[in-house]
Amino acid sequence: MEYLSDGENLAFAGYDEYTDSGAKIRDVQKSLHKTICGLGKDEIERRIKDSEAYRKQRGVTFSVSGAERPFPLDVIPRIIEKKEFSLIEAGVRQRVKALEYFLDDIYGEGHVFRDGVIPKKIIMSSGQYYREACNIGFPEKNRIVIAGIDVVRNADGNFYVMEDNIRVPSGVAYVLENRKTMETVFSELLREYEVEKLNDYIPHLAKALTAAKPPGAGKNCKVVLLTPGVYNSAYFEHSYLAIRLGVELVEGSDLVCMDNVCYLKTGRGPERVDVIYKRMDDDFLDPVHFRHDSLLGCPGLINAAIAGNLSIVNAVGNGVADDKLVYTYVPDFIRYYLGEEPLLPNVPTYRLEERDELHYVLDNMEKLVIKPANGSGGHGIVIGPQAEEKELEALRAELWQRPRDYIAQEVVNLSSAPVMEGGKLKARHIDFRPFAVNDGDGIFVLKGGLTRVSAERDNLIVNSSRGGGSKDTWVTEMKPHVFWEASPDKEASSLEKI
Repeated sequence: MEYLSDGENLAFAGYDEYTDSGAKIRDVQKSLHKTICGLGKDEIERRIKDSEAYRKQRGVTFSVSGAERPFPLDVIPRIIEKKEFSLIEAGVRQRVKALEYFLDDIYGEGHVFRDGVIPKKIIMSSGQYYREACNIGFPEKNRIVIAGIDVVRNADGNFYVMEDNIRVPSGVAYVLENRKTMETVFSELLREYEVEKLNDYIPHLAKALTAAKPPGAGKNCKVVLLTPGVYNSAYFEHSYLAIRLGVELVEGSDLVCMDNVCYLKTGRGPERVDVIYKRMDDDFLDPVHFRHDSLLGCPGLINAAIAGNLSIVNAVGNGVADDKLVYTYVPDFIRYYLGEEPLLPNVPTYRLEERDELHYVLDNMEKLVIKPANGSGGHGIVIGPQAEEKELEALRAELWQRPRDYIAQEVVNLSSAPVMEGGKLKARHIDFRPFAVNDGDGIFVLKGGLTRVSAERDNLIVNSSRGGGSKDTWVTEMKPHVFWEASPDKEASSLEKI
């Protein structure tokens, strides 16, 4: 089975996860490739249909533009060697630690401003900075309970952080469901590769949510998962996690606050809530303090949190660290708070509020990627090399008027990996979101994560909200065993073009 690699299929040549620079299958991929070729197109197609039926039965969906659709899974797994993942794991843990110190600092003493690490005006001008968060305390100063850090591999083969997600990180349910599907479709191969398990994520998350309880909570800590409702794009994940955690899935109308205490309405009367795992942006959480027209949250939640009677996870105000301008300073935070060099560097990024960098970006937009500082889901991103001059001209005027609202980055030639399409292996761009949980005893990083795949061959935006799919991510050793051997004739015909 021929693999049409990035040199033939992708507009931007980069690092290919499946083959080396000489178009030879990488050692860690050889058993996988031999198995795929040995199974043949018909068997692979049968397994794809089985996987789609399995996921449909389990309701694995994602909403795009208000329409519910199956969340795509490509059955060719993404393989990361353990030694490579150990770097990602350590880098994510380091980054989350530094961001925890940063958030505690800016909502507290503000040493980072006085020491000149980051200008105070950048934080104060962020749309995700909330003064109310200054008055909310946290057990163990733990503002980041769950984090998703987007990591990419550039053309040089090294890993870089693309952005941080510590406001409302999403996607882990798809990671767990992808593995369930692959255990059904490729159970033999999973065993032979000795892939790291994902079973420990839910216990760590449950422990973390309980550890976040406020000081006045009793032994029977009451945790609920707050969702915006069935029309939210990630509602499947909300319901999935609530079931797996054994907590109630609630909407704002299910809650009521009295005397600075939050209660869940039940047929037996109000039941006190200690921890809310929120799955909505802060703006919609409490109409008393934030958007007055919001019907998604519950009036009084922030006052209950300020009074120390309620913990909200992740913390209100965390979104300031997701601001892409603040992202440019995270390597400085690592040096400042931890006294260490970053293990995972940032993608080279330009700060447009600095006049010299603004002028450079305006003169070189056709070579750069422009992103809204507070954007998400890939919306508003302009890839200079793919944009029309008319679009760039309109954007130039916007950047000149509102430089604080944007950043610019060098084009990252996202690494590529094979997908099965039309009976052929074709290369598509991918990224990676590992998940971290602070469970009170330390920062746990799931040995796997969400590998997102671009929907089209030359698309550098892989976000699910832009139609992208996913892969199961296997963290494994260098040299797996081969569980299946093709017949000599079949194997020769399958591999003759490799």
